[in-house]
Amino acid sequence: MTERNTPPKGGSMDEIRYVADRIALMDVMLRYAKGCDQRDLDLYASVFAEDVEIIGFTDEVVRGRDNWVPWVRERLEDFDATQHMLAPQLATIDGDNAHCRTDVQALHYLKGAPNNRTLTLWATYNTDMKRIDREWKIVRHELERRGVRIQED
Repeated sequence: MTERNTPPKGGSMDEIRYVADRIALMDVMLRYAKGCDQRDLDLYASVFAEDVEIIGFTDEVVRGRDNWVPWVRERLEDFDATQHMLAPQLATIDGDNAHCRTDVQALHYLKGAPNNRTLTLWATYNTDMKRIDREWKIVRHELERRGVRIQED
């Protein structure tokens, strides 16, 4: 299959598979956000390949789901609540591999802070996914920060 970011024409099986893959890729990122925001770390972990590579969230590259998820769990303890709002995703699919660009605005309510202090992050997720055992998994996830703002009510 050739690399595509637009669907094949003509109502073919390739077109149906492309549309199904696009929905599945978006669902991976929606489960990512839901798992984080609802503190369902099993759901959150389920979107990653075992050997995932994480870039841009820390000063160093994090390798492996078993290293990444505990780090996220610990960071989430700093917040009363979070909400990750994802923009429509741009995806390029090449067989069982895909690259996705997803813009995010993430609102974080700081735990115990007076006046409902919030941290807002504007960023882009550059995410490579691979179909593993017929399911899309994140194999490389990079945070590209656009801006951060802390404010109080």
